[in-house]
Amino acid sequence: MNKNVLILGASGDIGNAIAIDLANQGYNLILHYHKNHHTIERLQYILREDAILQTVQADLADTDAVHNLCSEIVYAVHAIVFVSGTAHYGLFQDVSEVEMDEMIQIHVKAPWLITHHFLPQMIRDQFGQIILITSIWGNIGASNEVMYSSVKGAQNSFVKALAKEVGLSGISVNAVSPGFIDTKMNHHLLQDEKTEIISHIPVNRAGLTSDVAHAVRFLLDEKSNYIQGEIINISGGWF
Repeated sequence: MNKNVLILGASGDIGNAIAIDLANQGYNLILHYHKNHHTIERLQYILREDAILQTVQADLADTDAVHNLCSEIVYAVHAIVFVSGTAHYGLFQDVSEVEMDEMIQIHVKAPWLITHHFLPQMIRDQFGQIILITSIWGNIGASNEVMYSSVKGAQNSFVKALAKEVGLSGISVNAVSPGFIDTKMNHHLLQDEKTEIISHIPVNRAGLTSDVAHAVRFLLDEKSNYIQGEIINISGGWF
């Protein structure tokens, strides 16, 4: 089957790596981005000519934009990979209600709405794959990242619950849960802070975006179809 994969957040470091990896394996891509159009242009330049079926711009913090994104996609969607998201650092007591609403919208409601839109066709086809890129903080929590931990925990629960509901319909639902990955999201850390974190990781290095991309490709492989409702940690043994 020549699968069409919708990647939400394809312009981020991890989304970019996933897009490249899947295109090299022959998947057809529908790429979503918010602001980083130059990254999408780069993908259009370096990937095979027929790899990208469509690109769609949308701010997932805006409910109307999410609905528009769904309606703009003109191709069948066989698999969805949710990568899009944003972190929030700081004390919970300093968080505003506006920031709370935005985090819930991007990480929880947007995946709900997008899945809700494409799920009926997957059920009719008796085939579909849904993968969320969550975080180890969704499992164990992190000080100064309370909101991020909360919404990632919600994503993990969504994966486990939906997997039980749609497994009989031939749809797989899983998550990839990265630990400390070398991306722009961690560029706020000082080098000494990065070194301290890596000293606690058993494999003694930061994760690479390619590590996450490989896990996504593994889950999309039809030989992995007995994996259901799992949260696969890509953390180098950290925590």
